[in-house]
Amino acid sequence: MNRLRLNLYDIWEVLSAEVRRVFADSTVLLIFFIAPLLYPLIFCYMYRTENVQDLPVAVIDEAVCDASKRFIHKLDATPEITVTYKCCNMSEAEELLKDNKIHAIFYIPKDFSARLASLRTAHIGVFADMSSFYYYKAALLGSNAVLIDEMHTIELERYGMEGITGEAARVQLQPVAHEEVTAFNPTGGYGSFFLPALMVLVIHQTLFLGICLLCGETRENRRSLQIIPARLRTRSIHRVTIGRALCYLLIYTPICVMSMWFIPRWFSLPQLGNLYNIMVFLLPFLLAVIFFGMTVGNLFVRQKLTPMLCFAFFSLVLFFLTGMVWPQCSMPKIWLWLSYIFPSTPGVQGFIKVSSMGASMADVSHEYLTLWIQAGFYFITATFSLILIKKFKFFNAK
Repeated sequence: MNRLRLNLYDIWEVLSAEVRRVFADSTVLLIFFIAPLLYPLIFCYMYRTENVQDLPVAVIDEAVCDASKRFIHKLDATPEITVTYKCCNMSEAEELLKDNKIHAIFYIPKDFSARLASLRTAHIGVFADMSSFYYYKAALLGSNAVLIDEMHTIELERYGMEGITGEAARVQLQPVAHEEVTAFNPTGGYGSFFLPALMVLVIHQTLFLGICLLCGETRENRRSLQIIPARLRTRSIHRVTIGRALCYLLIYTPICVMSMWFIPRWFSLPQLGNLYNIMVFLLPFLLAVIFFGMTVGNLFVRQKLTPMLCFAFFSLVLFFLTGMVWPQCSMPKIWLWLSYIFPSTPGVQGFIKVSSMGASMADVSHEYLTLWIQAGFYFITATFSLILIKKFKFFNAK
């Protein structure tokens, strides 16, 4: 009992000392308390509009036929597009695009009607303003919807010419009835797809950066073994690792609740999971990030500003490695293996399943087990790095 009490007291001493270090550093306070909440709020506000409605476009109709007029009428009727201008030539439409009066151009060539009449493939040109992904998406969705409907209309007309009408023509047109349902992202919005992964990465990067800044500040000021309290340098060093980890865990638990539960609900992002499953999943994620940050900070960070450079460089790399931009099944094996060095990879994949898809813990058992393995491995490396500090005195006395 006395030994257990002594262990708990040692851990409490380390935790208290680490809390004092955190609140004594204004830069770490900014990273720990402001950035994890400010970034989700900013990005959720920026992407609060999931889709662009009534995108102003110009149409160049050189065919001037019933089919082209019908296409323009249907295009104007879509929720994504509004036909604002009808131009005589491409130069006129390009001037409107340069003046930001329109964000897409639809070009119907002269041979549009002749090709349809001769049962050949007709073409329509779509030129989208790529200054915003939303403009391109709205132009593409609206034009695709009209093209599909127009193809059905043209096919029904051709069946009628062959004497196939009514129900028989509709069966020929669509032998198997189908309905498109967008799972877990009903609006098809970019924000609902992008923001859950971003929130996990923000937690990963700010927590990792703050821990490394504390280590870099210690080494930069050449404070003698400040990471290891003097009274514990001759005892089990793992208590230092546990005490510091508890400090960061206590700080980031309420931050995770706010940024990954309340903020998505405020902005009406798709959220099918419950708070209990989300926090159970995030526990090994936070521990893995903490021990990973302690390992890197203890061994490799020599100056306080070094982690800032790593933060800027690795954030985009980590986002690609999660599989959100490029599917992991298409990645080279070397990148797939490297991705599992970082807790962000299973963290993003599992969090999206639990939060956005309503998955149970059994459904994310692979990601959950991976995070616990990472947490255990990095706990060992973090403790071993402290042993190296104690043995070889990486920090010189001041």
